[in-house]
Amino acid sequence: MIHIFADVPVTSPPSWAVWERRLLESMNQSVDPFLSHFTREDGEFIWEDEWGGGSPDDFYEPFFNWPLVYLIGGGDHLLTLANRQWEAITKQLTRLGTVYKEYGIKEDQMHQSESDVFFYHLCLADPNAAKRRQRAQRFAGFYLNEDPDAINYDPIHKIVLSGLNGSKGPYYAPESERKKAKYSPLGSSMERYSLPFFDLPGIFSVQDLSDPEKASAMGKALFDRWRRGDTPTNLSITSLVTNAFLITGEEKYRDWVVEYTDAWVTRAKQNHGLLPDNIGHSGQVGEYCNGKWYGGRYGWTFPHGFLTLQKATLDAAANAYLLTQDVEYLEFPRRQMNYILELGEIKDIRQYDMSVSERWDCQFAAMGDQHKTFLVPYRYGDAGWFDWQPISPVYLVNLWNLSMLEEDWKTIEKVRQSEAFEWNQVFAFHNKEDSGHEQPWVRYLAGQNPTYPEQILHMSHQLVCRRLAQIREDETVGTRHHVHHWQWGNPISSEALIQLTLGGPQPIYNGGLLHCRLRYFDAQRRRPGLPEDVGALVEKLEAKRTIVRLVNLNPNTNKKLIIQAGAFGEHRFGTATYLIRTSGYPGGLGGYAGSYASPSLKTENQTVVVNDIHLSIELPPGMEISLDLTTERYANSPSYTEPW
Repeated sequence: MIHIFADVPVTSPPSWAVWERRLLESMNQSVDPFLSHFTREDGEFIWEDEWGGGSPDDFYEPFFNWPLVYLIGGGDHLLTLANRQWEAITKQLTRLGTVYKEYGIKEDQMHQSESDVFFYHLCLADPNAAKRRQRAQRFAGFYLNEDPDAINYDPIHKIVLSGLNGSKGPYYAPESERKKAKYSPLGSSMERYSLPFFDLPGIFSVQDLSDPEKASAMGKALFDRWRRGDTPTNLSITSLVTNAFLITGEEKYRDWVVEYTDAWVTRAKQNHGLLPDNIGHSGQVGEYCNGKWYGGRYGWTFPHGFLTLQKATLDAAANAYLLTQDVEYLEFPRRQMNYILELGEIKDIRQYDMSVSERWDCQFAAMGDQHKTFLVPYRYGDAGWFDWQPISPVYLVNLWNLSMLEEDWKTIEKVRQSEAFEWNQVFAFHNKEDSGHEQPWVRYLAGQNPTYPEQILHMSHQLVCRRLAQIREDETVGTRHHVHHWQWGNPISSEALIQLTLGGPQPIYNGGLLHCRLRYFDAQRRRPGLPEDVGALVEKLEAKRTIVRLVNLNPNTNKKLIIQAGAFGEHRFGTATYLIRTSGYPGGLGGYAGSYASPSLKTENQTVVVNDIHLSIELPPGMEISLDLTTERYANSPSYTEPW
């Protein structure tokens, strides 16, 4: 491993480095108040069994980003507590009956994938922990038909057999449930999403479902059309299987990801580039939906459309690309997104009832007196495209981060120029996905938003403080509060730290793995993350180039770290160019002039050949280094293997 010694003193300590360390320390301090408020001594949530288990994601979600902050440089206790919480929640949900063999049962993958990301991040942060490998293999085995209780996959038609699946196999509701099936969301959080189908006689709006007979007709249609067959949200399962590959290296996992992703790529090509959202057991599109390519569970019509489908498509494409180095897989999500973008128009936001309007509140507020901006349709039904909303930056930036292609950057720029708010602006919010600040980040990478690192760090710190203040004032624990209550109180936020230190976007919340340019390991403590008192800032990302600045804020202690090319060692460094000092430092004691002012600093460039996935850096007290790294992306088979 090439070793580089940093010898350029920090003459002007950057505020971003100070705030990175401050943010990490604030989050280190925030987890105990959270746990003291919401959990019992054994880690289980303060929640009575008779209140029910609900969906497992609601219990795992509050902890999904704790391992991410640990692997960036958060305290050891973040990993210890995250491990404890996974075990405690799994035990609690097993007792509540929604988890079997430590995995969800009869779950749709839109929700199951929200549970799974917590496990993936634990595997990445600590792949050698007890039972980690065994669990990763068992969970993937549910979809490789390795467990007789979970025959979820049909290898002939290359389909997952149901939109509800898990550790007990595909779930087909018993025929007896059809007689009592009803669907009437009036007064619930689902009312905003309108109708699942628009082809039932006499049912034209969600208000029509107040009629018990019509609610029964809709319930029976849901039963008949959604009971069996595959749906694209199951593409998120590719992350579960990729996770098993990363921890074991066994080829059967790579083969399954490629086979299942290829099947959906083919179906999309046969449907003019757009994913069909329902496949019957015969392998036919629309088998249970009257021949229609839309209308499936979590499909184009209901409830989220593109919002959910594009995340699963990006997951599968990213996983297949990671495992094969075949960049053509990225054309899969690109086609979906370009199709939707081509339908986009400049529209007046006041004229549209958006199903997830709260996601855009900050954007709309920033528009001031303007009311027209670029909107795209997220959903498709019998009457055509509907549910017009802004395009989420998550899709645009994640695709560009994977491809680094000029065409994907141009798409980002085209959308930016069409939207009626300033992308440099940093909005103070922390959503459930811990994402949404991609626009100002890419403007920083473009060299047009130089204060972004400080702004996003200040905002993140303020939101940690706000969450803790909300927890201190909360009096609902012990009552049957909303099952998302503890999720809303999670004080940990990883987005800013991932962008600034690792050079990547926050992982996609529904099943996404961490796709970033760099990763760090503390060589002295032999653990993941930046050493204490060290700040890192990725200043530039290009297809074959990475620039990162490292600063040791400690005035007294040497820091040694290892930089890895990619979260999974999937990239490779070619050369490293950096400044070396050619003048004296620190200057001797004695004599007024020599003691009062630092000697003039002179430097010159030096380049070394690395040709490796790892690079060793030594940062003496008060020293910094800026590394210009040529980078070959997706050059290696990925793995969770640590440098030592």
